[in-house]
Amino acid sequence: MSTEAYESLPDAPAERSEPDYLHVDRGVTEWLTTTDHKRIGLMFYAVIVVMLFLGGIFALILRTELLTPERTIIDAATYNRMFTLHGVIMVWLFMIPSIPNAFGNFVLPIMLGAKDLAFPRINLASFYIYLLGAAIAMGGMIAGGTDTGWTFYPTYSLKTPMTLFPVVFGIFIVGVSSIMTAVNFIVTTHTMRAEGLTWSRLPLFVWSTYATSIILLFATPVLGLSILLIGIDHVTALGMFDPRFGGDPVLFQHLFWFYSHPAVYIMILPAFGVVSEVVCTFAHKRPASYWAIAISSLGIAFVGFWTWGHHMFVAGMSEYAADVFGVLSMFVAIFSAIKVYTWVATLYRGSIHFNTPLLYFIAFLFLFVFGGMTGVAVATQSLDVHWHDTYFVVAHFHFIMVGGTLTMFLAAAHYWFPKMFGRLYSERVGLLSAASVFLGFFLTFFPQFLLGNMGMPRRYYSYPPRYQWLHVLSTGGAYLLAAALVISLLNLVIALKWGRKAGRNPWGGRTLEWMTGEPLPPKHNFPVAPLVRRGPYEFQLSEEDARATTTPAA
Repeated sequence: MSTEAYESLPDAPAERSEPDYLHVDRGVTEWLTTTDHKRIGLMFYAVIVVMLFLGGIFALILRTELLTPERTIIDAATYNRMFTLHGVIMVWLFMIPSIPNAFGNFVLPIMLGAKDLAFPRINLASFYIYLLGAAIAMGGMIAGGTDTGWTFYPTYSLKTPMTLFPVVFGIFIVGVSSIMTAVNFIVTTHTMRAEGLTWSRLPLFVWSTYATSIILLFATPVLGLSILLIGIDHVTALGMFDPRFGGDPVLFQHLFWFYSHPAVYIMILPAFGVVSEVVCTFAHKRPASYWAIAISSLGIAFVGFWTWGHHMFVAGMSEYAADVFGVLSMFVAIFSAIKVYTWVATLYRGSIHFNTPLLYFIAFLFLFVFGGMTGVAVATQSLDVHWHDTYFVVAHFHFIMVGGTLTMFLAAAHYWFPKMFGRLYSERVGLLSAASVFLGFFLTFFPQFLLGNMGMPRRYYSYPPRYQWLHVLSTGGAYLLAAALVISLLNLVIALKWGRKAGRNPWGGRTLEWMTGEPLPPKHNFPVAPLVRRGPYEFQLSEEDARATTTPAA
């Protein structure tokens, strides 16, 4: 592991021949009781992929129903239940934990030069607590027919005869898992960095994950308590949010969005970290401004706590409060724009290798910039009043959040695939599936901007016939997107068995995870403790690294 950026310190000879993490301690019991962060990351990865496809199936049912203005395949009550299943699974069980729990678990300790996370047993416990919460929430929705939508807004959520408490209790438990993961990441980043790995040398993915962990730690308790209270309110008529008993439904909106708007950045900040790694690696350049990307991540995390009110412009707040929230919301766009300009500047005059992860970045860039501009628009009170609760908001949310998170989740899956599994996937199929994901996503959600601007309310089961052609386009795009995701998954699954063996560093990456293992990292990550001498994005390869770098299969 001798490079210009990293050196090794002497270590015990016995560790030098340690097997890789996949081939040591074999057996189902060893996997289920492991405290190895890499194996826990893989288990999170598998469950999160299942959640993605479950949420996608429910979305296809919704889009199929909306092919025609009246009933197509399901009735109105079932439509509301499918809507709730889709929203809860995609937001709480896929997007929020997707990149941090799967890829953060796997690569963050290696990027820091650590042998594991600070609290390995808590890490394993967080996985099982996530499973428990997901099982309770999904069981409650399926068995109880929950039909409130993923936001659980009163007063309907308090009047519905359907089961509610198990669902919110399950999400509360998932929140406990998120807090445990956040504490682990923060403590590991502060206390377990390799010698010489100062804050100014941290990989940018670590900065994004660190900022995400701060939001999780401070915002999740507010959400957990507020949705738990609405579950208790539904069961016991406590009167916290129910106006029939002196409660205030607007108070729930304040509590809910105080978390759920930062939750937007819990989803997108880890995606920003993946973007930074992908752009630097495939441009073979240092970031145009390291500190601009790092500090803007912290800026988004901070300002995100003060922008929740733009979801409530029509809820009766004062004009002064609405103006303040609108301005603060636009500050987030400034930090986001800093990142976008820096990523593009990094590509300028770079030695660009156009591989699958970079194509996902290009898709992300279009969706994020387009969605971000509509975000500035809905932060403007006069426009938001017209678009509020229409399909315009649905399209905006999916472009910037679902599109951003999904494309970079797939980019991460392809980028770190050689290091996670030691194989190379088909690059041609990867590029085809990436292009298809973008096209399917665009065809699904761009028509919804037009629907919203025409006045089509969101969540409606039936609609006037004049909107049908746009719904048909949207549904066709949804099926194309689903097919592209299946192709992408099959490409990676096939590569697990028949893919060409990867070298240690197939992309020529310059962060620490690419400096360990041939091709897979050992159980304890490093046979010898790394000593960091320079920043993480030095692209002058030593002769040893040049020999270890291979060209991916075409």
